[in-house]
Amino acid sequence: MTKLYLLLGGNLGDKKSVFAEARMILEKVVGKITAQSALYETEPWGFDSEDLFWNQVLEITTVLSPDEVLQQTQNAETGLGRIRKAYQYASRIIDIDILFYGELIINQANLIVPHPRIQERKFTLIPLCEIAPDLIHPVFQKNIRQLLDECTDPLKVVKVPDLPEAHS
Repeated sequence: MTKLYLLLGGNLGDKKSVFAEARMILEKVVGKITAQSALYETEPWGFDSEDLFWNQVLEITTVLSPDEVLQQTQNAETGLGRIRKAYQYASRIIDIDILFYGELIINQANLIVPHPRIQERKFTLIPLCEIAPDLIHPVFQKNIRQLLDECTDPLKVVKVPDLPEAHS
């Protein structure tokens, strides 16, 4: 079993439902969610949009390989309605990033782990610090709390107030 950290992000559609469905799918196809951060509302990073993002970090234990995790997260994104654009930064219904896969350092054309921009983004560091402040970044050899303290990202990251559960 490997401890995996994923970041959910999205700024289109019914974010509460999309995130709930994403967590359900990931638990079925990737592994057991062992911790999850609060939901955070964040300003778009790298582009302008009227629609604020939601972000959440999940800690999952998995038996899948990193490539299998990538395949399953991409399948989940597609199943939830994600349409990939030619440009990297755009509004989207869901994005699932692999932040860490155990202590592995992976540098492939289709997969870089740890995620190469963790240290630049408060929308990743704040929810990650909530559930894994002492996790050591295997490249920088600093824990998540240190990376957050050093992060110069000026964008606002605010906890989403607890929302009433939807009844089906």
